[in-house]
Amino acid sequence: MNLILIGAGQRGMIYAGCACRQGHKIVAAAEPNDARREAARRELHIPEENCFRTAEELLRRPRMADAAIIATMDRDHYTQAIAAMKLGYDLLMEKPISPVPEETLAIADTAEKLGRRVVICHVLRYSPFFRKLKEILDSGKLGKIISIEHTENIGNYHIAHSFVRGNWRNEKLSSPILLQKSCHDLDLLLWLTGKSVRRIFSVGSLSYFRPENAPEKSADRCLECPAAADCRFDARKVYLPNIGEWPANVLTKDQTEAGVLEALRTGPYGRCVFRCDNDVCDHQSVIMEFEDDSTTVFTLCGMTDRMHRTIHIMCEHGEILGDDDPGEILINRFRSSMTENSVQERILIGQVQGAHSGGDVALMDAFLNDRGTGEKIVSDISRSVESHLLVFAAEESRHTGQAVEMAAWTDRLRGN
Repeated sequence: MNLILIGAGQRGMIYAGCACRQGHKIVAAAEPNDARREAARRELHIPEENCFRTAEELLRRPRMADAAIIATMDRDHYTQAIAAMKLGYDLLMEKPISPVPEETLAIADTAEKLGRRVVICHVLRYSPFFRKLKEILDSGKLGKIISIEHTENIGNYHIAHSFVRGNWRNEKLSSPILLQKSCHDLDLLLWLTGKSVRRIFSVGSLSYFRPENAPEKSADRCLECPAAADCRFDARKVYLPNIGEWPANVLTKDQTEAGVLEALRTGPYGRCVFRCDNDVCDHQSVIMEFEDDSTTVFTLCGMTDRMHRTIHIMCEHGEILGDDDPGEILINRFRSSMTENSVQERILIGQVQGAHSGGDVALMDAFLNDRGTGEKIVSDISRSVESHLLVFAAEESRHTGQAVEMAAWTDRLRGN
């Protein structure tokens, strides 16, 4: 398969690299950052004449491939996706589909109208850990799901990098954190349960990464800050030990100490985390009532030590406790009394090679090797739209303090 790449940042290059390793070819790319565009040209062996500064330049050319990878900033997705589909491209599109509800629906409707295959990068549906959870639940051996507690532990260093200093720090520039980071999780809950949500309610705020929490006598930038020695968010501590790896490789293509220090001196990642232009939540909870009266509580929080997801699924005849790092699933079958011997099954998926616990590679395999049957595609846009609508409704609830009835809310959105 021949593909074009729109957005040669970290995510775009991961998907493009997966495609090339499977014997497919990236024939053109668009990337506004000169260093990233040149790196993509070299690494992916793209002809120089097929490397463009903007997506608009690339999409003004006649169709030159079977599909497009869209891995740009959230608010660019709509115009790029519509233009690419009209040219005849199928799409692999980084989540979220769009931070605007009407645009999200329009992209899905256009895909259906034009017969385009659009796959959303809800990569966790493809990871061995969550696929095993789905298999256990679908077997029916634990009975009906009654309630779920699910948590995304973002990691205090991750939220500081991506959602305080980084690209997704500000809703007007990108999208709310529930959409940008955790539409994965609402999507997973819909997929695991196989049900639709009747009602949703959400609370959350930006509590910690605020000016009033800055250390005394701290400065606007870490490299000139007298409080840096005692601050865990000092950019030198965060990035210098990780040169060549995430998150340092996001800052600059020059992965030398001098190159990273220069990026910290002049770029956004050297700013004090308490004095950025961030406004997205650093913690948020969502309560969902499903159509069969079962319930789910989802929580995202940046104030955790590790980046991992934990889940507790309570069913009629037993419960499942899971932690995707280290990939452990515990199944407890219910006893008649506390004195009866417990029956517990332990399933260890373990560490799986590749980002998102193997989900990135499996997603690309499904997208590249599906032959139009859809059997391997579990994140087609027609399935992914519902989780996005849940996020939009949850954000309305967070701002108004009122629960949202999904059927009526969706009808209003669609103008019914």
